[in-house]
Amino acid sequence: MIQILKERFFLYNNLEIINEDILKLDLNEIIEKAGYKSAKIVANLPYYITTPIIMKLLEEKAKLTSITVMVQKEVAERLCAKTGTREAGAITYAVEYYADAKKVMLVPNTSFIPMPNVESEVIMLEVIQNKFTDVKDEEKLFKLIKYAFMQRRKTFTNAAQNLGVSKEKIKDILKELNLDERIRGEALSLKDFIEISNLL
Repeated sequence: MIQILKERFFLYNNLEIINEDILKLDLNEIIEKAGYKSAKIVANLPYYITTPIIMKLLEEKAKLTSITVMVQKEVAERLCAKTGTREAGAITYAVEYYADAKKVMLVPNTSFIPMPNVESEVIMLEVIQNKFTDVKDEEKLFKLIKYAFMQRRKTFTNAAQNLGVSKEKIKDILKELNLDERIRGEALSLKDFIEISNLL
């Protein structure tokens, strides 16, 4: 593929082909080396590593303004879901923390040869730098979200104890925020998680 691309575009001096593992690349270094202040990602992601790639792009806080990618339809639903709903997962909260997500278009499996068993969807994440400035500890926040979704059937009070915090402390915080102590993590909004994390 690389050789084909090089032969096809050899007359163009505004194209650089980088044959590397995206999960190991320093995107900010590439952007700065090219002399740009920011960049946009447009890609058809390998479906089996969609989540690691998107999390890398967001967590590294690369100088990106948007990420437009084609992913499996079910993954698109989760990435673009509203936090605090049954459709949301831990990654939904990460996406909302770093960006505004929207669906662009559905791509039916009949669009491909050979035809896959799954449908695809193009989504766009508009990256917003420093979207939340009131978070005291990002690492603690995302650990809290992770534990809440690792054990979805448990109440948030029980799941959050994985942070090493007593059940009584968690109950006190939920009471202070006017949240039911029997609430599950999936029913909490990103704002709820931020407030709980800050109080912890």
